[in-house]
Amino acid sequence: MIDELTKEIEGVRRSFLNEIEQIQSPEKLAALKERFLSRKKGIVGQQLLKLRDCTTAEKPVAGQLINQLKLFIETELAGTEEKIGARPSTQEQWSDCSLPASDLPIGRFHLIAEIQRQIEELFLNLGYEIAYGPEVELEEYNFTALNIPEFHPARDEQDTFFLDGFDNTVLRTHTSPMQVRYMLAQRPPLKIISPGKAFRKDDPDATHSPCFHQVEGLLVDRGVNFSHLKGTLEVFCRSFFGPDVNLRFRPGYFPFTEPSAEVDISCFMCSGRQPDCKVCKGSGWLEILGSGMVHPQVLRNCGIDPEIHSGFAFGMGIERVAMIKFGVPDLRLLYENDLRLLGQFG
Repeated sequence: MIDELTKEIEGVRRSFLNEIEQIQSPEKLAALKERFLSRKKGIVGQQLLKLRDCTTAEKPVAGQLINQLKLFIETELAGTEEKIGARPSTQEQWSDCSLPASDLPIGRFHLIAEIQRQIEELFLNLGYEIAYGPEVELEEYNFTALNIPEFHPARDEQDTFFLDGFDNTVLRTHTSPMQVRYMLAQRPPLKIISPGKAFRKDDPDATHSPCFHQVEGLLVDRGVNFSHLKGTLEVFCRSFFGPDVNLRFRPGYFPFTEPSAEVDISCFMCSGRQPDCKVCKGSGWLEILGSGMVHPQVLRNCGIDPEIHSGFAFGMGIERVAMIKFGVPDLRLLYENDLRLLGQFG
């Protein structure tokens, strides 16, 4: 059986060579390919059917002969396709390097990540270090060491995420716990910012989210006073929002700073001259962050003598900064991943 099959395969090979030498057009070449290699009625396919008549010992040899025939025919067809121009030769393919590149989409930072990166870069240029802390925090660092007493509303379950099965453990409500951790681990002078996520039990709306981003700042050294805080924030705000921005400090209250101040910047869109301004609502001022001198008790809790060292701290919401700078009307837009919005920035 093998000898007979070998003679038939050799005859098919010679017949194919005779016919392909006469081919001059792509149409005739396609017809030849169909006649020899079509799945149901092709000549090679008919040879495969003869495997049923072979013995078990003969089938491997017979299959190899037929596969060699098929490979030979496919190779000859490919060579003839290039020869008669049925498909372009790889040697004839070329590209014009002077043509403009394809207009492919380019990745970019998310708006929140971009704002955080800009803030970090500004404070790095001012000599600050970046300190990252855990998002799952102990109550000791999140509240107690920051002079937030047990009866404070922030420590209620209606405001804070407490972790089931873990005593005195919460999702941090601000990035201030990293200030405590850093002061416990390092000795003054200290100069850090701590960016990251924070969590509170807020219902999502245009200005609130249960997950948000903050940047805290801390400086502790000898002889630090409120004028140092004011100068630092003026440099930051004018570098970030523009050189013509003015600052306004209003008295405020935070358990971990004393005295405390809310900080507003003058509206960089209208400078307070447009009653219908969509950014400042005609007030001329935009609330931007909270700040103050580090409370002496917080320094004591961290093993620092407030009679020798003093410091200031400040904190801002990254989403808030992004909304103010780019006029985003609703905080929830930053989390919907709508490419029509995200594509406007970067």
